[in-house]
Amino acid sequence: MRTSLSNNIALDLPSPTTPLDEKTPQTLSPRLHNKDLAPTKAEGRRWGRYSIFALWTNDVHNIANYSFAIGLYALGLGGWQILLSLGIGAALVYGFMNLSGFMGQKTGVPFPVISRISFGIHGAQIPALIRAVIAIAWFGIQTYLASVVLRVLLTAIHPGFADYDHDSILGLSSLGWVCFVAIWFVQLVILAYGMETVRRYEGFAGPVILVTVAALAVWMYTQAGATIAWSIHEPLTGGPMWRNIFAGGALWLAIYGTLVLNFCDFARSSPCRKTIIVGNFWGLPVNILVFAAITVLLCGAQFQINGQIIESPTQVIASIPNTFFLVLGCLAFLIVTVAVNIMANFVAPAFVLSNLAPKYLTFRRAGLISAGIAVLILPWNLYNSPLVIVYFLSGLGALLGPLYGVIMVDYWLLRKGRINVPQLYSEDPNGAYYYSNGVNLRALVAFIPAALIAIVLALVPGFDSVSPFSWLIGASIAGLLYLIVAKRQPYYEDVSGESIAVDNVSH
Repeated sequence: MRTSLSNNIALDLPSPTTPLDEKTPQTLSPRLHNKDLAPTKAEGRRWGRYSIFALWTNDVHNIANYSFAIGLYALGLGGWQILLSLGIGAALVYGFMNLSGFMGQKTGVPFPVISRISFGIHGAQIPALIRAVIAIAWFGIQTYLASVVLRVLLTAIHPGFADYDHDSILGLSSLGWVCFVAIWFVQLVILAYGMETVRRYEGFAGPVILVTVAALAVWMYTQAGATIAWSIHEPLTGGPMWRNIFAGGALWLAIYGTLVLNFCDFARSSPCRKTIIVGNFWGLPVNILVFAAITVLLCGAQFQINGQIIESPTQVIASIPNTFFLVLGCLAFLIVTVAVNIMANFVAPAFVLSNLAPKYLTFRRAGLISAGIAVLILPWNLYNSPLVIVYFLSGLGALLGPLYGVIMVDYWLLRKGRINVPQLYSEDPNGAYYYSNGVNLRALVAFIPAALIAIVLALVPGFDSVSPFSWLIGASIAGLLYLIVAKRQPYYEDVSGESIAVDNVSH
């Protein structure tokens, strides 16, 4: 397929399954391109339906999500209401994740490069860095939480290890440091072998956690005499009930606000849209409903047994009287925590840091740097600081909705999916994504006010009633503002009046 630039130089556009390299008749800027940021090759598109399903299985059934779902009981929701709430959230996540995934599959490029379409070749550093900071902080925290599970496992196997768990070195015990470094190193090794190894590990971990949580639910159900409590308080009714049901669904979407942005990092390696649709269907709506049912079984059975509410499945594992099965349970949650941490918090900053200096930072080098930063911030101190978790990380998280709104409106409503992939790697001032010195000011005009509103709604106590919806509100405001601004000042045509974007994929 051919098109022409404003300087009338003919340009052969490769399909997104063809990598950009030195043979491409387009000047590739070393500030924008390396082999890891280039479109995925045809032979590299190995993320099939099962791979995507396994990816989401790991993420859905992670410990943090169970803690969130169990918290819905504290809002006064009963069993069927929790199922409905998470069902609404599942539908929202499925729809938004597909939109993001289709972009990655069509263009074959990772999130930092996708961001260049709407924010400009240099302005794209803004959404990419926001995503990376959140990911690096949570990578450290999740690694620390996994190390805590490893400490439980080791002391269960050999109680004498507990003697090394009472000192403190920079806030962590000797045993804690050994466990943290061990988990950190394992994740680094997996990422060092590239995305194909990540795919294989996710495929291995998915069934492990699914079988483990299902077995836990069955065991708890039998322990409770084959009966469960469907609610722990007087069930809510009327308006308050429906508000909390929809709030739970909106919060579930906010939990996936990070991955809904950079799902293209994985979907870029899928062969077609149908693969994404089917993989996401089984991995998200179906998996989330299974997750919701298991949550209701675990909580309802525990409350039936002793009138108490569990905080996470790890409490159930800790109560297993058999050491062998306790160790197996700990291993399963270690495996899935590592899988979740790699997909949600390791891949994204590796691509982002590589995008900062493509000439010097490959995916592996960037991953090593991000992992090193995750240690230097001493994440256990972050985790133990409510101020950091609530205000810093939650504040950054509120920015993700507005970013999503701008990117989706630009790609789907304004450009209608027509992208000139080679120009994403060009610093030509006449290029499609150069805008004003590489920054699309229209995107910033839409993003900044929407981001401020989202932060206020998420963090200011007076807006508690709408804070669960801050992600959706921020995304809607940013998308609408961007649509208005961009429509008034269009920039989607070259000097000849012909579209320079190319639809170079058929489905």
